[in-house]
Amino acid sequence: MSYVRPNIAAMAGYVPGEQPRPGSNIIKLNSNENPYPPSPQVIEVLRHFGDELLRRYPDPFARNCCQAIADVLGVPTDWIIVGNGSDDLLNLLVRACADDLARPIVYPTPTYVLYRTLAALQPATVVEVPYPNDFQFPLKELVAAQGAITFIATPNSPSGHIVALDDLRKLAQQASGLVVVDEAYVDFAEGSALSLVQEFDNVVVLRTLSKGYGLAGLRLGFGIAHPKLLAELFKVKDSYNVDAIAIALGTAAMRDQAYKNACVDKIKTSRAALTQELRHLGFTVLDSHGNFVLATPPQGNAEHLYLALKEQGILVRYFKQPRLDDKLRISVGTEAQNHALIAALARLTHAS
Repeated sequence: MSYVRPNIAAMAGYVPGEQPRPGSNIIKLNSNENPYPPSPQVIEVLRHFGDELLRRYPDPFARNCCQAIADVLGVPTDWIIVGNGSDDLLNLLVRACADDLARPIVYPTPTYVLYRTLAALQPATVVEVPYPNDFQFPLKELVAAQGAITFIATPNSPSGHIVALDDLRKLAQQASGLVVVDEAYVDFAEGSALSLVQEFDNVVVLRTLSKGYGLAGLRLGFGIAHPKLLAELFKVKDSYNVDAIAIALGTAAMRDQAYKNACVDKIKTSRAALTQELRHLGFTVLDSHGNFVLATPPQGNAEHLYLALKEQGILVRYFKQPRLDDKLRISVGTEAQNHALIAALARLTHAS
């Protein structure tokens, strides 16, 4: 078709994890969703949500939510931008900062493939810097690429590894453009790059409520950066990019840190047990700081196991691409879900 721009016709769209129909009896471990429900305080706000708030446009700056975030993280409210998921904020950054050869998007790989998709939409030049097999941070190569934006996911998906704060600080000092630290999975890790935002005006830290807060269906994320940079991003964002329900529920979720932390603790305990059980079956499993693990089957037959698990009603993530096509990314589920997965894998690996 000739109706779309050539870059759109040529690109491959982002492919999310498979979403089964609501109510289906599927064990879903493919999209790194939190296996536990959101805070009861969130449900209470939803139950009593007023129709007047639906009639009117929402606050374009989500100020109540910004205040809750500020109170939790100890940052000023004018250093916060709220988006329709952190993906919305990734899109704003790409649209505002990147374009042709002079303003490329840079990131180490393998990582979140949406970075590549957003670059293709712009279109913007991409420089992908391979991680070595031990996932040591390729600082020199990233700096040399001179990105308008350098995206660093930490904890990284699908590997689950974290980037040391000192490495991120060196990158911020030496980078020619923005350094965007994507902390979607930070609730399951130790430490954060948040302190760098006040050290460097070229650092942006992104967070989401999809993972630790159990609100993937809500679509709410936020970024933290210098107010002068946020003022430029506000020019690019949709007038009302976050709806009234998301603002209210996100505010309630941020206010209930005790519930979120309790869920995170359960997931971290289950992650350790799942890692041990997979290794007992002969899988090679990287130490993970997210709510998922990256596991290589003993026979490298990841695609076969992915399809066989799917036939048994268990969804995990398989990436048919170099360096990942012998691996499975498995979200940490409830104890019952994890036990069902291990039992299925034990049967399948024994049969093969």
